Amino acid sequence: MDNLIFSLNATVPIFLLMVLGLFFRKLNWIDEEFATKMNAFVFRVPLPVMLFADLAKVDFKSAWNGKFVLFCFTATLLSIILVALFSLLWKDKTIQGEFIQASYRSSAAILGIAFIQNIYGNTGMAPLMIIGSVPLYNIMAVIVLSFFQPEQKGLDSKVLKKTLIGILTNPIILGIVAGFVWSALKIPMPQILNKTATSIGATATPLGLMAMGAMFDIHKALGKAKPAVTATFIKLIGLCTLFLPIAVLLGFRNEELLAILVMLGSGTTVACYVMSRNMGHEGVLTSSVVMLTTLFSSFTVTGWLYILKTLGLI
Repeated sequence: MDNLIFSLNATVPIFLLMVLGLFFRKLNWIDEEFATKMNAFVFRVPLPVMLFADLAKVDFKSAWNGKFVLFCFTATLLSIILVALFSLLWKDKTIQGEFIQASYRSSAAILGIAFIQNIYGNTGMAPLMIIGSVPLYNIMAVIVLSFFQPEQKGLDSKVLKKTLIGILTNPIILGIVAGFVWSALKIPMPQILNKTATSIGATATPLGLMAMGAMFDIHKALGKAKPAVTATFIKLIGLCTLFLPIAVLLGFRNEELLAILVMLGSGTTVACYVMSRNMGHEGVLTSSVVMLTTLFSSFTVTGWLYILKTLGLI
């Protein structure tokens, strides 16, 4: 019960921020133009700044576990490949990019540390899990959304050049690279810069969630119910069912296994919606999956925790 309450405390506020956005739209406090500009702002400023601030402060050498980082990276990469192959089954090819991203990309960085701290009293393996998965999450999201843009008919040299330039100049990629370079060079983070970056980054989630809620269209969402439910199942149950047993066989336990669970089975991050809207996609499927996974992840993650505890693995 304690785990369920903790899970609800972590996920319900996220869901409520989406509902607030919808409510503000009904009151005409937020219109479509404002929500669109808010999305663009989150994509260009708070989201890259948040990634930079998180990565710049990570000490990659302390408590390094190559086997664990390699597993997180490999599991994430295989998840993306499997979901991409599955997406070929959809007749509507315009949803492929959104479906792939929403099916694999977790709220690992946001919820990961919170879950592990709640159970073990420290951040444990969360920073290493973030190193192994989150940069790959973001880089592959940019690549997937670039190559599967709805209006794109094929890949010629012009399209390929445009896509590569888009990837290299993407604010998310720039934030990740800047964070890695800052950390690798061991540049001290001045308190003023740290507080400023943290404050800016902290606006990414609430603004992105309210913008998503304001632009949520229930009628369009119902039209994409089948892929949305499928992506939700893959995100919360499918990937965990596939990779958690492998993690156990490889000897991962306690904080390691919990970090892997959060990486695989937490809800789809709102960054998916922000990025899809800003990279030429409709965003309806993504917003539906974010809402569904946020709503149900409290119960599925708690269920996985119960199974792992019952088996004496955490």
